[in-house]
Amino acid sequence: MPLIQISQTPGLTTEQKTEVIAAVTRAYAEASGKNESSVWVTITEVPRENWGVGGTPLG
Repeated sequence: MPLIQISQTPGLTTEQKTEVIAAVTRAYAEASGKNESSVWVTITEVPRENWGVGGTPLG
């Protein structure tokens, strides 16, 4: 079972998350030859203050 984990800042609507999950699932299944029903996708929303790029917090 492939598991794809997406970490991002909050902001997507429920409808956008549904679209992202569907698109990522389709892309992975097409590229890997796996059945879409075996692909798991999670979206974890991490507050901006918990991110840093180049040593600088985003918050």
